[in-house]
Amino acid sequence: MLVKLKKGDEIQILAPSSFIDNEEDFIKGIDILKTWGLKIVHNNILSRKFGYFAGDDQTRFEELEKAQNKKVIIFAKGGWGAARLLEKNPNWGNGLMIGFSDTCSLLLSKYSKGSFGSIHGPMITTLFKEPEWSLRRLRNLLFEGYVDDIKGLPLKKGIAKGEIVVSNLTIASFLIGTDHFPELKGKIIIFEDINEDIYKIDRMLTYLRMTNKLNGISGIGFGSFSDEVCTPEWNGLLKKLIIERLQEFDIPILFDLPIGHLSGNACIPFGYEATLNGNDGKLIIDIPSY
Repeated sequence: MLVKLKKGDEIQILAPSSFIDNEEDFIKGIDILKTWGLKIVHNNILSRKFGYFAGDDQTRFEELEKAQNKKVIIFAKGGWGAARLLEKNPNWGNGLMIGFSDTCSLLLSKYSKGSFGSIHGPMITTLFKEPEWSLRRLRNLLFEGYVDDIKGLPLKKGIAKGEIVVSNLTIASFLIGTDHFPELKGKIIIFEDINEDIYKIDRMLTYLRMTNKLNGISGIGFGSFSDEVCTPEWNGLLKKLIIERLQEFDIPILFDLPIGHLSGNACIPFGYEATLNGNDGKLIIDIPSY
């Protein structure tokens, strides 16, 4: 069950991946959370650096473990390093945990282990870049317990229903074969990524096909795949690739959903019943009221 926040609640900020290289972006993100009436748990991650990580593995893992009793965790930034913490098998709690990009490894692990609360959404260093509708969506999810519908471009018609899961495509590919990757049968999966060459996306989709992880899924969607202005040619190649690699699956497909690294990263809570409509392009998430 989604626990609603209220003004005065504490929010724990963790940096399980790369070190924070832009103090201004970090502070701007914290300021947004403060305007929502949330209290920021004191931390020293801003000045911490160990190689290209925000601290050594043991330090980052211990912080992740200690924070599992918190009501909500939001990650500072992505980069690389979060998956290294999975080697120590975190003991997941049921608090909310928000992130995307590299931190999808932690979101997927928490969900696959049966713990509630994974949310794919903006992180501290990306919050200030989000448009008003995206910030309002995240606030509504945290404080009111609902999200509005979002729209993408239909690539294959049909209507799918099932629990929703979201991940960076690269991170999901690397977790297959571990016990940190969830069962996808009967579920809707949304993938996003950032500035990967078409042939690399082809490689990952081909690998997913060969692992049979897509067999039995209910529907599939794709968010943003570049933080640069995509040429019509590149965008067309990506659409053709997705259709070609997934055409044999009898499922609806949506493209260009506002999810991922582009500004306009719609937050998506894992595990709720969703409807992916390949006829009108809508993605609807049903969060029961209580």
